[in-house]
Amino acid sequence: MRLFVAMNLPDDVRQSMWTCATPLREQGFPIKWVGPDSIHLTLKFLGEVDRQRVGELRERIDGAAAGVAPFELPLSGFGAFPNPRRARVIWVGCDAVTSLKRIQEHLESEMRDAGFPRETRAFRPHLTLGRVRRDTRPQALAGLSELLQRLHFDSRPVVESVDLMQSQLSRSGATYTRLHAASLSAI
Repeated sequence: MRLFVAMNLPDDVRQSMWTCATPLREQGFPIKWVGPDSIHLTLKFLGEVDRQRVGELRERIDGAAAGVAPFELPLSGFGAFPNPRRARVIWVGCDAVTSLKRIQEHLESEMRDAGFPRETRAFRPHLTLGRVRRDTRPQALAGLSELLQRLHFDSRPVVESVDLMQSQLSRSGATYTRLHAASLSAI
């Protein structure tokens, strides 16, 4: 099973993000767009995992979420990694608020103890909207930087769980299924 840990957002927030990104999709850039139902904040990619480990992973995610109350997740702005001129990923930004950082750090520790390697890159929270197709030349993205700067999105949805997700890949794209939701609660 191909698994990852994420925070999912309310449907209306994902739809609003999708709607705000319409001008990007209409430009015909060589980008494979993520559908609104698939927009999420990835906390940890686990990769291929034996189905028998799901119970253990659920417990570890519960442990990472323990003691953290539901919180507002400030979302704003559009951008690209590594930058708009050499874009590989188009995203909506997310502030790394204290509760989010705490969960992500606890999750890294829990998953390290379960045998998953610690992420070497700094945590840069974002919600992926699209991925630039391989072998795209920089000139094919002309105007992207300016368009990203003109778009506006702000939202503060409340995060109520940390989710274990399964990703199933197909020619039409990835399909995500929630396998477990670790509810946030200050108790």
